[in-house]
Amino acid sequence: VQFVESGGGLVQPGESLRLSCVASGFTFNRYAMTWYRQPPGKEREVVAFITNGGGSTNYADSVKGRFTISRDNTKNTVYLQMSSLKPEDTAVYSCGTQKGATHYWGRGTQVTVSS
Repeated sequence: VQFVESGGGLVQPGESLRLSCVASGFTFNRYAMTWYRQPPGKEREVVAFITNGGGSTNYADSVKGRFTISRDNTKNTVYLQMSSLKPEDTAVYSCGTQKGATHYWGRGTQVTVSS
């Protein structure tokens, strides 16, 4: 199981970014996917979740209305569209899934929101 995240960077407050995560090593369209983030000095937290078919999503309260998770099962890719970014969104963002009792996630991409 492998994930490769991309799309992070340095942006100013109020700007947008789109993160991508390409998955391999498992049957992507059978599994729900999750975006996580780990702010500096803090624990990893769940940001957004999408079911295997993309029909249902869920978000952390802190990002509702600003972030959108989506997926393209033909490309084994999950996306996170982030808008109206705030300094408190600064974190390493990673994607992952759960197979049985085991959680998997990638190394992540850095998002820094600063003026």
